[in-house]
Amino acid sequence: MAELTKTWNWYDGEWLEGNPGIIGPRTHAIWLGSCVFDGARYFEGVTPDLDRHCERVQKSAEALGLNATMKTGEILELVQEGLSKFDGKTALYIKPMYWAEEGGYVSVPPLAESTRFCLSIYEAPMHDPTGISVTKCSFRRPTIETAPVNAKAACLYPNSGRALREIQAKGFDNAVVLDSLSNVAELATANLFMVKDGEVHTPYPNGTFLNGITRQRVIALLRADGIKVHERSIAYPELTEADELFSSGNYLKVSPIGRIDDRNLQPGPIYTRARELYWDWAHS
Repeated sequence: MAELTKTWNWYDGEWLEGNPGIIGPRTHAIWLGSCVFDGARYFEGVTPDLDRHCERVQKSAEALGLNATMKTGEILELVQEGLSKFDGKTALYIKPMYWAEEGGYVSVPPLAESTRFCLSIYEAPMHDPTGISVTKCSFRRPTIETAPVNAKAACLYPNSGRALREIQAKGFDNAVVLDSLSNVAELATANLFMVKDGEVHTPYPNGTFLNGITRQRVIALLRADGIKVHERSIAYPELTEADELFSSGNYLKVSPIGRIDDRNLQPGPIYTRARELYWDWAHS
């Protein structure tokens, strides 16, 4: 088992170091999946879009039938307090979480009044953007009728885990996941962009995947820089013929894709500009 990096958690009125026994085997979230979270980043002295991540975890809680017991401002204050427990040299992952401790009717739906909150902050270095490899997987993104896709819910992630295991067995890093209509949705762990003839194309957020905060920021920055960005339905063969591919997400921010199937790609000028714009904005 890998050793935990330095971690501090605020729970039930106090800061606890490491991985204390906050959640037990009877906790509803453990066996029935009533957990939502969000993730923000601290790196190079900045916490880009921290307020939007804290606001989204509130909405995710409500979407799953939980009570958002904290106010957004309170979470922001706790984050600043938690950041002071680190030396500021290593990049951090900032993760506010809600879950139900108890269930309602025959234990299945979460009991809203049993909602608990935890803020976990831990060291998570930023990886160098070396260019990952991707291929299409056999798993699909669900619709709102089949899963709580309107929340950043933990119960959605086992399907991403299945997608990653499948394609990593084939020698790839990340999976291109389609929606139920066979259009490209996103990568298993990030939103996806393609470049063709100097213009950017990205899947339209049709409700089968989260319209990522970093995704929205990148789109706005590119458009403000005069680069056309099209949000539309994209078929997988279009990705294989793209001039450039790159991803956006909270964990790695803006990263290049260096191979799709058996075709190699180089980080191109649009990706380079997108990353530069994001870094400049984050440090402004």
